[in-house]
Amino acid sequence: MILWLWLCWGFSTSAGQPDSELMARYLEEKLMADYSIMEQVARRVPRQAKFLQRLETRPRMSEFTVKSTIISRYAFTTVSCTMVNSGSEAREAVFEMQIPAAAFISNFTMSIGNKTYYGEVTGKEKKHSSDDKARDKKPPSTTDGRENGYERFKASVFIPRKMQAKFLLHYEELLQRRLGKYEYTVSIRPQQLVGRLRVEVNILENSGIVSLEVPPLRNSKHKGNGKVEGDVSPPPSTVVGHTKTLAKVTFNPSVVEQTRIARNGILGDFIIRYDVKRELSVGDVQILNGYFVHYFAPTDLPPLPKNVVFVLDSSASMVGTKLKQTKEALFTILQDLRPEDHFNIIGFSNRIKVWQQDRLVPVTPNNIRDAKKYIHNMSPTGGTNINGALQTGAKLLNDYIAQNDIDARTVSLIIFLTDGRPTVGETQSSKILSNTKDAIRDKFCLFTIGIGNDVDQKLLERMALENCGMTRHFQEDEDAASHLKGFYDEIGTPLLSDIRVDYPEDNVEQVTQNFFPNYFNGSEIIIAGKLINHTSDSLHVEVTASNSKKYILLKTDVAIDLPSRNDIRGVPGLEDGKGDKNYIERAWSYLTIKELLNSRLKSDDNQEKDYLTEKAKSMALTYNFVTPFTVLKMREAGLHSEPPQEDFISPLTDGIGEKLQSLQGHKAPPGIHRQQDKQRIKISKTSADGDPHFVIDFPSSKFSVCFNIDGEPGDILRLVSDHKESGVTVNGKLIGAPAPPNGHKKHRTYFSTITILSNKPERSYLEITPKRIILDDGERLLLSCDRSAVVRSSSLEVSISANSNITVTIRDTVSFVILIHHYKKPAPYQRDHLGFYISNSKGLSSDSHGLLGQFLNHEVKLLQESLNTSHQQVGQNQTEALKPNPTNTLKVKGRLVPVVWKQRRIYNGQQEVDCWFAKNNADKLIDGSYKDYLASHPFDTGTSFGMTNNV
Repeated sequence: MILWLWLCWGFSTSAGQPDSELMARYLEEKLMADYSIMEQVARRVPRQAKFLQRLETRPRMSEFTVKSTIISRYAFTTVSCTMVNSGSEAREAVFEMQIPAAAFISNFTMSIGNKTYYGEVTGKEKKHSSDDKARDKKPPSTTDGRENGYERFKASVFIPRKMQAKFLLHYEELLQRRLGKYEYTVSIRPQQLVGRLRVEVNILENSGIVSLEVPPLRNSKHKGNGKVEGDVSPPPSTVVGHTKTLAKVTFNPSVVEQTRIARNGILGDFIIRYDVKRELSVGDVQILNGYFVHYFAPTDLPPLPKNVVFVLDSSASMVGTKLKQTKEALFTILQDLRPEDHFNIIGFSNRIKVWQQDRLVPVTPNNIRDAKKYIHNMSPTGGTNINGALQTGAKLLNDYIAQNDIDARTVSLIIFLTDGRPTVGETQSSKILSNTKDAIRDKFCLFTIGIGNDVDQKLLERMALENCGMTRHFQEDEDAASHLKGFYDEIGTPLLSDIRVDYPEDNVEQVTQNFFPNYFNGSEIIIAGKLINHTSDSLHVEVTASNSKKYILLKTDVAIDLPSRNDIRGVPGLEDGKGDKNYIERAWSYLTIKELLNSRLKSDDNQEKDYLTEKAKSMALTYNFVTPFTVLKMREAGLHSEPPQEDFISPLTDGIGEKLQSLQGHKAPPGIHRQQDKQRIKISKTSADGDPHFVIDFPSSKFSVCFNIDGEPGDILRLVSDHKESGVTVNGKLIGAPAPPNGHKKHRTYFSTITILSNKPERSYLEITPKRIILDDGERLLLSCDRSAVVRSSSLEVSISANSNITVTIRDTVSFVILIHHYKKPAPYQRDHLGFYISNSKGLSSDSHGLLGQFLNHEVKLLQESLNTSHQQVGQNQTEALKPNPTNTLKVKGRLVPVVWKQRRIYNGQQEVDCWFAKNNADKLIDGSYKDYLASHPFDTGTSFGMTNNV
């Protein structure tokens, strides 16, 4: 019989307790010998005989293994546990596992001796009988002592003497993104030291894995493991390996290492955090066998201004640590408010106390200081008037929005915190819910926080669900200050409002929630659905949203590949039918069931509740999920059945790209709507493109004029200068390239950057390159050129056709089109560059200047030079006859410019324009000389030669 180490830790030093690490090494060797893991025999260390009886009261755990595979945020987890009864009589073995509250159990199997029992998910009609040997996962509850954020699965069986039992638990979850990271957590609490303990997590993210980290083990109650502050090293024996899209993390502590962590076998939570590569785009759309999932989490967006009312419980039950930690958290939160935000604070007990009556105040140093004083002076007293506090907060926010004509693109919200149940005023939950909903009227969101075991968490959860918010619950002995600050960090930076994601109605069905009031920085919006048009080769996706003063439209077409390209059944570990699990289909079913459960929770109609219950139950039975409406019943598999085997999904490390489709929805698939986008663009011939070649169209004269500018790399050319009148300036920066062989030029130049500036009615600028666009109108927005998007504000619209062109419209009277020239296999003299075209110049003044701008409101006359040097004006019908004559002349502002007839390719080289060509860097054609049009920097708005202005 092996003596367990934890039985000795109760001894005092005087009793002769040996060194714990020495004993751990002894135990490890002994365990290895008993379980035939290592051929080592350790000497027996004597112990008091009175503990032998205690030792035999529970079986030993010989193995505890967790294997998980995360494919595109969807996690499959298998927990395997083996227990050995080496005693002389049958003993009870208890298998207990904490699993995330958001997870669904999908299977459970156990083998006892030569008998195997498997779990069968059935509809819940009545409670389990007392002779059930395994209890199903119960619906979430805050009054049963379970750990915060977890639910407890427990199965107990009797193991005959000298035999073993093996348990296999499977559960699934869709990882949620919070504070910019996905967090996968495994509870490692075997409650005894284990001879073979291993955690293995495989991650596959075709978008690309970034910021992978494994923090120290986390104790469930104190959110730490007793390590010194600042220790962020992974747990001992952790091995992390990853490539661009794959990661493998293992945790395999020996018994010695286990005892250093925790002497009672309760090690804590093993955590993996990571993120994926992303940009402002339509998101990551993945399609597999008739199902799709769409992940949307844009970055590089300016925060939206917010109007926030903090409603804080100051009743007598908050006395002590709870109120102290709440104050500490609020002090930090107030410091994080932005200058454009507005706020107020309400403290409530049996009385409602408003800090600033009938208004929200701006964030200023003085207001923050006064708010901190108000919070500091809050004292716990009286009862809990939840209804009155929420009515006061809602009225305060509603009045502020109505009276101040708040921009619809700000975000308004209430953050409500309490530790108790309603005891003063309205105490009936149903009335509080209806009163709150009537007061808010879908105008803003309510976020609720509960602390301790006395809070009515169901009330807080439903209030948040009904009013587009979220809820959190923290245990009384946890660090409430850090939790409150963490929750605020999740919602403190709204980036988008009124987000809507649309797909063609004739292409999809059973789509999950596709409208979201807000998107917060660090979070993620997930939509899933079924494809019904099996003949279509693409799925069109459009995302519309608001960001501060801008309206954003993102769109793309996602190619639907053949099913064989998306099949993962060839991946090792998916044998025996496991590979038939379509992870995208299961993600869709997971989201759908969650939404049905939330809808049921919000409903007050019994008939509707019954319908939602049956629908959720039916789907849960189809996908073998244990939910509040399904149960896991154990059935005996028969005397000759094989013991349960560990089966888990593990991705291939080689060639996975051929097995799995993870199309970036924002990438423009080859051949899809690219030509159509170009044909829809309306642009005139007036342009600067290529090396660069300039074309000016004179519609009334029915001819065009063209010229070249042989600039130097790094030169910044003024293309349009109308800063004083219309407020519009366009500058183009040149990049150099070698000249083609046998050419007459020493080098080529192209436009690498186009900068468009506007200062009316307010200052803004666009900086465009072949790869990305920076839009800054006081708030900086970064857009990628390989993603279709539309961004619109009150005076500016930017429309991107992926990898094709950008259309910029200013006040609906000025439009520019920038063509994107990409080379797949560029020659040495070619560079990715831009072409600049003027589509609409009505909004530019007659004083507009620049290499192109000076001609927009002036006419040019074409003359023919006779032999006696007299000039003859050419009529429009004579232009054709003059083409062969090399001595034609233009009359420009009184200047005579010799020109020749030429053909020039424009519009990405797909069209030709006939034009009169002026040589020698447009000498005499343009005012001044080429050097007069050089800007000192991209944001130079000078309009006269030699004058430099800055925006």
